[in-house]
Amino acid sequence: MTATADRPATVAGTGTTTRPRRPATLTDAFLCDLVARVPGSGGQTWDLAEVYTGETLVQLPQSTPADIERAFAAARSAQQEWASWPLRRRLKVFKKAHSLLVDNAQTTADLIQAESGKNRRMAIEETCDPVMVISHYLKRAPKLLAPVKRGGPVPLVSSSTEIRQPKGVVGIIAPWNFPFATGLSDAIPALMAGNAIVLKPDNKTALSPLYGISLLERAGLPKGLFQVVCGEGPDVGPTLIDNANYVMFTGSTATGRVIGERAGRNLIGCCLELGGKNPMIVLDDVDAEEWVTGALFGVFGNTGQICMHIERIYLPESRYDELKARFVAAAESLRVGAAYDFGPELGSLISVDHMQRVHSHVQDAVAKGATVVTGGNPRPDIGPAFFEPTVLEGVTGDMLTGCMETFGPVVALHPYRSVDQAVALANDTDYGLNASVWGADVDRAVGVARRIHAGNVNVNDSLATAYASKGTPSGGVKQSGVGARHGDQGLLKYTDVQNLAVLKKQVMGARPGQDYDEYVKGMLTGLKMMRRTRIR
Repeated sequence: MTATADRPATVAGTGTTTRPRRPATLTDAFLCDLVARVPGSGGQTWDLAEVYTGETLVQLPQSTPADIERAFAAARSAQQEWASWPLRRRLKVFKKAHSLLVDNAQTTADLIQAESGKNRRMAIEETCDPVMVISHYLKRAPKLLAPVKRGGPVPLVSSSTEIRQPKGVVGIIAPWNFPFATGLSDAIPALMAGNAIVLKPDNKTALSPLYGISLLERAGLPKGLFQVVCGEGPDVGPTLIDNANYVMFTGSTATGRVIGERAGRNLIGCCLELGGKNPMIVLDDVDAEEWVTGALFGVFGNTGQICMHIERIYLPESRYDELKARFVAAAESLRVGAAYDFGPELGSLISVDHMQRVHSHVQDAVAKGATVVTGGNPRPDIGPAFFEPTVLEGVTGDMLTGCMETFGPVVALHPYRSVDQAVALANDTDYGLNASVWGADVDRAVGVARRIHAGNVNVNDSLATAYASKGTPSGGVKQSGVGARHGDQGLLKYTDVQNLAVLKKQVMGARPGQDYDEYVKGMLTGLKMMRRTRIR
């Protein structure tokens, strides 16, 4: 593959020093307008860099605790009016936002690539997520948020109505790996339910969610309703949690524990999507060609920086050499590069620090006896944070990459003798976010999938089918999280339930002058009749 001034793609194993040409959309004025939305009264800034080159794109203001409190006050004020709007009027905003997000997807992708370093395919696919979420909840929200009237304790004269009310102001702490998707997609159902939002994106990736919010406001979202504050987690997180009515967090298990503990002290709810050490079991009847294509994305999509990406692959001994050879050959053929077009199949890691962490996991594994089948090295000839697609063998539980989430383009291959052994190995982890099972006999593969302890399990896919199924809740078990996004739960978690009960006539007690023994006898008889007649 040849390199050009605006497409310096490279095949793994060869490199280019050609610098990518930054898209014309990313002007200094445009970027400055975006970050002007972020309060920073203390004067502190963060150098938000283009990952491909390491050059500073813009100075991002850093919010003080006082800034955060003012953001919550403004959001709370705006929320009062927003919640008073009829649901139909609120949803009309998102119908228009749907079109604006689609029409401006290319600009959004430019921002995502610049701030995260991912390849163009992943950037474009990320822009689709909020649009899919809007489509789903435009259909479901009217039913989910409508009052539901039910019977009361005494038939005919009593009733109980379930009323869904917004929690108030939702604090969202979004990660750097999918900043636009998590920054907007987690906010959309909360907004539809009548809440306001205060978002803290990662400093490294604040531009794309800021742009997305500007598009929501163009669609009619009231200004002030969706606030953004920026800063390092320890500096911003405590004040954000202490002012929120609910918290949505996506990130590491260690940070999730801290957030969950503080939310608990404040007696507010939280949803935590945390880390994973996601396994893939390949059955002995698998179609090798289809599997390789799907496994490549599951392992190397977004340069391995997907919470649900595959880090462990279990192959049947009877086909181990064949499947290993096919997968390694495919990994070695991946085009790695820094470009704002669809040439490269693999982009950069998020930062030099993270690249060094990934490299340290590989080095630790080798020092403890693992073998690098392919890859294993940084690629500074392409960009400061690039790393080769890497396949390991002989990884054990005492290695960093054997027990911890590496979160990079690194996967370990393991042979197994029986399906029972493969399932046991797949479940031998503290995590339970995602898993994958591949086999030609779908019923058999589904049977294996049901035995895996994970919140999401994909059959004949790595991760996308589960995550893109917006009608079904998606979350982790064990140390991979609490709660879920998507499905009915993904909207209802942002609401409180009011039980409005009405008694039309005072019949819940003995009548004046009635003997209480007689009243109890009648009450017990009535309970029996209710069961027989199915009256509730």
